[in-house]
Amino acid sequence: MIRIGIESSAYISRYGTEKGLARMKMHGYDTVDYQGFVNTETDLFALPETSFEKELSSLRLACVNAGIEIFQVHGPWRWPPRDFTPGDRAERFEKMAKSIRGTAVLGCENFVIHPIMPFGDNSNPDPDAFYKTNFEFMNRLCDVADEYGVTVCLENMPMPVLTLSTPKQILDFVKAVNRKSMKVCLDTGHCTVCGADAAEAVRLTGKEYLKVLHVHDNNGRSDLHWLPGFGVINWTEFGNALKDIGYDGSLSLETQVNGNVPEKAREDLEKGLFSIAKAIAELV
Repeated sequence: MIRIGIESSAYISRYGTEKGLARMKMHGYDTVDYQGFVNTETDLFALPETSFEKELSSLRLACVNAGIEIFQVHGPWRWPPRDFTPGDRAERFEKMAKSIRGTAVLGCENFVIHPIMPFGDNSNPDPDAFYKTNFEFMNRLCDVADEYGVTVCLENMPMPVLTLSTPKQILDFVKAVNRKSMKVCLDTGHCTVCGADAAEAVRLTGKEYLKVLHVHDNNGRSDLHWLPGFGVINWTEFGNALKDIGYDGSLSLETQVNGNVPEKAREDLEKGLFSIAKAIAELV
């Protein structure tokens, strides 16, 4: 069975680092998707470089002590997107480069990012400019990734209007960039919003390019990040597809038990979520 992971906000943000990691391990998880770089307007990014590295080194040690591997890191993501001007994109690049350095400090290889959106998330008046902007940006980012031994994992998106959104568009782009330090993060929920079958997307991407996963469900129309099995995705087919390509990474959940759940019931549901993920992982 492949390893099973979950986003850091499900445990670390809710319970604190040590308690959250211990609870995560007790529930059965092997890996974590660290999402502390998503919001760059936090105290972490305001720290001097030495303090930045010290804080991340402390988290790395806590994970080692808890028996949890930081398998993947989610890079900066601002909502709504603001990549409109060269200045905006320069700021994005600087924060992403810093996050790649941080990923290396965490002892992690896989750095997940979204495409740059120069016209916003729901507009694409110039598809060629969209593609060229991303091609230049990602090649520069791969230069940084090469320096730190990190792999940039480009994620498919739930925005069909964009030039880089569907699993096929992302895969074709990664192949065109043709860098050893760029692979694919396949997001199951985003597949569904774009009308792509998650299992077929796994087979299309293949083991050579499929580096990491974001696993969650939805109603086929909106990016809802539901627990697997609560939406329209066929999880048996998805697990079988991972087995068919020989995927050996982590089945990493990008979902969690809703914060409004009464505390008395929370742990039972957290354990239930792991059981769902385990059932999928056992197919692989």
